[in-house]
Amino acid sequence: MRNKIAIVTGASRAGGIGAAICRELAKKGNDIFFTYFTPYDYLSGYQDASCTWPDEFKQELSELGVRAEGVELDLSDPLAPFRLLEQAGNQLGVPSILINNATHCAEVNFQKLTNEILDDHYAVNVRGTCMLSVEFAKRLVGKTGGRIINLISGQDKGPMPGNLAYVTTKGAISAFTVSLAAELAPHQITVNAMDPGPTDTGWMDGQLKEYLKPKFPMGRIGTPEDAARLAAFLASDDADWITGQIIHSDGGFWD
Repeated sequence: MRNKIAIVTGASRAGGIGAAICRELAKKGNDIFFTYFTPYDYLSGYQDASCTWPDEFKQELSELGVRAEGVELDLSDPLAPFRLLEQAGNQLGVPSILINNATHCAEVNFQKLTNEILDDHYAVNVRGTCMLSVEFAKRLVGKTGGRIINLISGQDKGPMPGNLAYVTTKGAISAFTVSLAAELAPHQITVNAMDPGPTDTGWMDGQLKEYLKPKFPMGRIGTPEDAARLAAFLASDDADWITGQIIHSDGGFWD
């Protein structure tokens, strides 16, 4: 799995899943082009949000012996997928791995859901992910194949009340994954989705961790590195017979 070029969206913070995936892919010899959107991380209240971190992260990845570039990108911009693929292609070459990790989330129930909130989620979680995926695939048709991996959050496992906009838009990506996989299979491009379950990326306080931990039969809460290992496998040549799958890699989490 060496010497491939991977795009990873939403790698904005040192403790996030996106950053862990970048590290895992880089350790296996892949060049990395990542996106970040620091304003969202500040608004979300993450303690490790930092304007200087993306440059530090590029240096960290470079020290693993690969090329690394990044760009600040708001995926709600309709032109973002085209800009991203052009810049990645110009700086590193044509990517063959796409990890759709970037997401927008604001927890609201039916009493607070508005057109604007739903549109904000749709713009990133659905339109951004879908258009980036299809534009990525168009550039690979006739080449040696590729990998698309979408991050979801277990919407198909059961109800998630109080988070309607996020659930609706991420659930759409599960359906998109299955159908896009069927379209792209003849081109040797696999498409899968992975649900890492509740993952300790900096959004959990001590009380929430204590509440969630008994729901993990494995006896611990998931880490970004758990998700990264699965993403790296799905991106590898060993996974070329796996496509159209929704994989729950969540330590057996139940709710």
